[in-house]
Amino acid sequence: MKSKRTYFPPTTVQQRKLLFETWEQLHNVAKACEKAHVGMGTFYKWKPRFEKEGYAGLENTKKLGAPVGTGRIAPEIESKVIELHKSHEDWGKKRLADEIAKENNWAPLVSRNCVRRILRDAGVWASESRKPKKSHSSR
Repeated sequence: MKSKRTYFPPTTVQQRKLLFETWEQLHNVAKACEKAHVGMGTFYKWKPRFEKEGYAGLENTKKLGAPVGTGRIAPEIESKVIELHKSHEDWGKKRLADEIAKENNWAPLVSRNCVRRILRDAGVWASESRKPKKSHSSR
């Protein structure tokens, strides 16, 4: 039977400092992690920053990943969605998204729901009123 992995909550600045102080003294990653109550992955996550910036780098808790964008679509793409919709009003959000992807060598530039949001914000999206499903009564 495989043992469950231990969950470690996000580390505090004090834990990270204790982790690297202990590591510098003992030169043993496992014992340093045990003393600071952190996983070994945490040590290796923070080690490059510690080597680069020292203890000051352990205080900065900004995300280490790539910067996050605004989540908005470029204005050129928005205008392309609106233009396509006006020239082909019978096309739905899926077809519009696919046509824009096709023009871009099938690389998706906009999702179906984003197409709907763009058209709704522009005031040209006719909200679909769903018809109730017909019930088939047993005879």
